[in-house]
Amino acid sequence: MLRDLSFSHILILLAIIALIFGARRLPEIGASFGKGIREFKKSLSEIGSTNDERTTLPPADRKAESQESGEPKRLSD
Repeated sequence: MLRDLSFSHILILLAIIALIFGARRLPEIGASFGKGIREFKKSLSEIGSTNDERTTLPPADRKAESQESGEPKRLSD
């Protein structure tokens, strides 16, 4: 379905969106959409970096880190 979109279809969709939201609000909506995507990518990269740090610590350091961070004690500890 999405692969059937041609340039004329996209222009029609943009015209309908401009009629609904108004031409003055479109840049504002685009900026907020872009900001949301940037925040999402940033949070994904932060999650990935914290997961990498946790997996590179030796097991003894991981145990001390979990006790310091206030996480509940696991049964295997």
